[in-house]
Amino acid sequence: MQILGHGVDLVHIPRIARMVDEHGEHFLARCFTQAERDYAAGHRAGAERLAARFAAKEAALKALGTGLRSGIVWTELSVVRTSEGAPQLRVEGQAAAVARLLGIHSWRLSLSHAGEYAMASVIALSD
Repeated sequence: MQILGHGVDLVHIPRIARMVDEHGEHFLARCFTQAERDYAAGHRAGAERLAARFAAKEAALKALGTGLRSGIVWTELSVVRTSEGAPQLRVEGQAAAVARLLGIHSWRLSLSHAGEYAMASVIALSD
């Protein structure tokens, strides 16, 4: 197994809360899957949960080295939880196609939040 890419991102949680307040469903639907929105909805730490997932998407794009080019859209990158509750990156659609072209076969994701910030680290791995 070889590391093919690494991305880190830090997100100011109040910025995500402000985006939700100002743009509502348009922002949420553009950037998050329904499952991610459901995970945050109605939870006292909803903005924190969304911010961590947004950081994960940004970090994954950095690990890919593409940003939102090559036809990749935000919702092709999502954070799901394993049966043990650990966060896991799901990559679909054009993002998955780009990853395959780069030889990426698996991902490692770490999320954290403290105070007003959420961060994510994503490592892209070959076989």
